Amino acid sequence: MIFHSINTYNAGRPLMLSTDKSMFRSVNMSAIAEAFGKIESKFNASAAAGLDVVFQFNVDGETFHLVVADNACKLAEGEHNDPTVTLIMDHATLEEIISGDLNGMQAFMAGRLRTEGDMMLATRLSDLFGI
Repeated sequence: MIFHSINTYNAGRPLMLSTDKSMFRSVNMSAIAEAFGKIESKFNASAAAGLDVVFQFNVDGETFHLVVADNACKLAEGEHNDPTVTLIMDHATLEEIISGDLNGMQAFMAGRLRTEGDMMLATRLSDLFGI
């Protein structure tokens, strides 16, 4: 990690500013993980009857997946070996979808969301998670 000293002092110690961009990635990663926690908390088990699917999300290069089976939902970090559908977007798009400012179809039509796999399954996200 590279640090640059500046002339501001904090409790007698120089204030150090990092130029290491990986620090920003970890902050963004935490925000993405938090966003997926919000999605998981909105799970509607009654809408999942008969489903056994994996929704995989690639957000700004970070991957998470939601396994929906037996009327339950489990969130995991990383890639699944056989996702049913993968949704690819940036963090801003994910936050707008979660907040309700943007729906998935609008994001898809605007080119802000791409899918791989069973695209029609992606339309079930609103029933399953209220997003």
